[in-house]
Amino acid sequence: MPRPQRLIASTLLTLILSAWNLPSINASNVDNGDYSINYWTDYAIYPKRCITYNNNDQIMYSIYEKSYNHCSDSPLGTYITSVPTYVNAYLEQMQENANDAGKDYEAPGMADYVGCTYKQLNGKDYYLQVGCSDTDPYSLAVNIYSDAQCTTPSSVNGYDDSNIPSDLSLGFQKCTPCVIWMDKNDDEIDDGYYEYKQTNAPLCSASWEYKETCDGKCQLMAKEVKTREGWNKADKVLLSILSLFGFAMLLAIIKKRSKMSNKDALLEQAAISAAGLQQTHIIGMFCLLILIILMFALVGLKKITWALLLILNIVLFAYLMKLTVDGSVKETIIGPDGKIVEQADSDDEEEYEVESAAASGRGGAYENPDLPQIS
Repeated sequence: MPRPQRLIASTLLTLILSAWNLPSINASNVDNGDYSINYWTDYAIYPKRCITYNNNDQIMYSIYEKSYNHCSDSPLGTYITSVPTYVNAYLEQMQENANDAGKDYEAPGMADYVGCTYKQLNGKDYYLQVGCSDTDPYSLAVNIYSDAQCTTPSSVNGYDDSNIPSDLSLGFQKCTPCVIWMDKNDDEIDDGYYEYKQTNAPLCSASWEYKETCDGKCQLMAKEVKTREGWNKADKVLLSILSLFGFAMLLAIIKKRSKMSNKDALLEQAAISAAGLQQTHIIGMFCLLILIILMFALVGLKKITWALLLILNIVLFAYLMKLTVDGSVKETIIGPDGKIVEQADSDDEEEYEVESAAASGRGGAYENPDLPQIS
């Protein structure tokens, strides 16, 4: 394609994408699937963590097209770049922000180790460079290497971090706009200030230029390994209270069942049989539930332990209330005079009849009634 036509095509493509609020694309990079971003006003960067990938310390980050969404929408992609490259761009961005605010920027001590720096320690030659911390994926450390290219870590007991204090924070897990505006009066700026701010974003520009796509295997390294929290003091107190409350209700249920009348016991047994169960099944399920709650509590599964323990207490409380209500209700009959007369339980009636028979000397034997003679 002739140069004038190529220039016209590139201009038209840029205008069309600008109208649709899409990043401007450099026509020379269309064929390889990449594009350059000229204006960084609406973009944001989200550093995720520091990882060791392909034997190199890398910063994993995502770039978002709409900074006003605070990195809550879908990113343009997730990428990685070397720690020294990212740190150097970050320091340039901090220097740029300080200059824009009219302040002096004092670089942290770790800035001296962005490049591979020679040091002699205890008579031995070593090389130091900023990299990932061995203990925290959200912090950096000055690592020790044995070669001048800082590619071979010199580790002791599996650790290659030096004892140099870590005084540099990259703002991991924070959404940072690529362009940070400062409060300025119109007298303090010239006509090219806004154009310069929108096109000059050292951190995002370098991160975009030197990015490598973070594939599935790479992104798996960013997944958090969640550790279960143990039972704290307040949890243990509440757990003890609920357990004691349930045990007290269980003792009350056993006591009330021992005083249950034969009629109520038969009705309850009939209801259990109608459900296709037996009393042994109920006891077995109760013991199994207690065992499950105990197992979940031992492994630290708080939510399911609380849920099952509350359900168990509610069931015990409901059954205890049922026994209490049933035990307080007595059958009544209406006497000949129209008054309500309480009827004694069947067990008490049987005992009374036996005692009456014994007192009369009949001993419970059947006697023929006396019939009148028929003439």
